[in-house]
Amino acid sequence: MTQEANAINGDIYRRALRRLLRRARLAAGLKQADVARQLGLPQSFVSKYESGQRKLDLIELRAVCVVLGTGLPALLAALDAEAARGQPE
Repeated sequence: MTQEANAINGDIYRRALRRLLRRARLAAGLKQADVARQLGLPQSFVSKYESGQRKLDLIELRAVCVVLGTGLPALLAALDAEAARGQPE
């Protein structure tokens, strides 16, 4: 599937984003509870966005990026690359 076609398929991007956020958390050596504590939210918030039960808005995504030590532009670039691969979960 081309990147243009992937852009239309939000499911591919949602799955890719969940994978990226989980990988970034693990690479930072953080547990879900650690991320949640730094965000001032319950652990279930992190669990739900990582499992796809909850979508993040842009402000929440930016806050998560800050906690994970990555910038939003870098995450978006990685998201395009990950979605282009279209890997299953």
